[in-house]
Amino acid sequence: MTAAPPKFTTLGCRLNSYESEAMKDMAQSAGLENAVIVNTCAVTAEAVRKSRQEIRRLRRENPDANIIVTGCAAQVEPETFAAMDEVDKVVGNTEKMQPDTWAGIAKGPDFIGQTEKVMVDDIMSVTETAGHLIDGFGTRSRAYVQVQNGCDHRCTFCIIPYGRGNSRSVPAGVVVDQIKRLVDKGFNEVVLTGVDLTSWGADLPATPKLGDLVMRILKLVPDLPRLRISSIDSIEVDENLMMAIATEPRLMPHLHLSLQHGDDLILKRMKRRHLRDDAIRFCEDAKKLRPDMTYGADIIAGFPTETDAHFENSLKLVEDCDLTWLHVFPYSKREGTPAAKIPTQVNGKIIKERAARLRAAGEVQVSAHLKTQLGKTHHILMENPHMGRTEQFTEVTFDTPQNEGAIVTAPILDLRGTQLVA
Repeated sequence: MTAAPPKFTTLGCRLNSYESEAMKDMAQSAGLENAVIVNTCAVTAEAVRKSRQEIRRLRRENPDANIIVTGCAAQVEPETFAAMDEVDKVVGNTEKMQPDTWAGIAKGPDFIGQTEKVMVDDIMSVTETAGHLIDGFGTRSRAYVQVQNGCDHRCTFCIIPYGRGNSRSVPAGVVVDQIKRLVDKGFNEVVLTGVDLTSWGADLPATPKLGDLVMRILKLVPDLPRLRISSIDSIEVDENLMMAIATEPRLMPHLHLSLQHGDDLILKRMKRRHLRDDAIRFCEDAKKLRPDMTYGADIIAGFPTETDAHFENSLKLVEDCDLTWLHVFPYSKREGTPAAKIPTQVNGKIIKERAARLRAAGEVQVSAHLKTQLGKTHHILMENPHMGRTEQFTEVTFDTPQNEGAIVTAPILDLRGTQLVA
């Protein structure tokens, strides 16, 4: 019987997906076989429940494999997963990104008995983050580069700092070298990713800002056609990043904003660092500098103490900030966070209704955005032969096959659902 290569299941954020790809490379290089690795999410109690559910399903489907659980839920609640009969090993977020971990695990069929079941250290003591180079997720069109990990902020609803540790940055020189190698491999777009991207550089000598990194990449990698940045905290955007938005056409005009709410009182109770007017001002300023800029945003519906009036301010923010791509999160009580202790929790049915109204507002915004693109010519990065994305990350479909990974210049002819047609 031939030994099977390791299988990976990923829950949660884009950074988790990135790290699963890096783990895949390390596990395969170590020769790990007959293992199932589950990269968990801890963002809500529901996410942890889904992680446990997925582990049970994978054990039923892979009765003879070693099941290794890692990710944020494993870091925050190692004992929860160690107590599951289905789990053979629990690996922390720091340990999962170390080649030695996978080399040790792969040393033999009885590796589970050779070491402790739980390999999870204190992530708050970690002071560095490794920059792992991977090719994109199942596509040759774009590559992701992790430039930052962890978070120094303590939003009252968020458990993630306890899963990821404090903020730490990959040095600019390492990032630039990675991107040069990716461009040499033929990638036409690179996405900078992290947990709290706008805190990049705070722990580095001379405390550079994210805008400094962006400008440096664009200057030192002139052959990179497109640079994209993932989720940012708008209140932390620096002068150089605004300059890049205004002057660098290779920086894509699409920003995903961590806004979370549209009411000042709720923002304060969330322990956010911005107010409603700060968000609106940023969106207006960036759009003045780059008129084709589009925004995505994270918004939480039903945070404890949220009244109808508070919620209406969130709903209105969608239009006031001209948000297009919404990630709506129904609030979920997360034990271990200050928000879970607030006595005035919102009824679950009301939370669901408010989330649905936010999503409906987002759908209206998407429809309006798509209509404004008719007749325009875009540079479209092909993710597969029939689908690519514009500079604003809008999906475009082609009836005629295109070269995967190529940037195709084409006029927008029609709309099809939530896609443009070129």
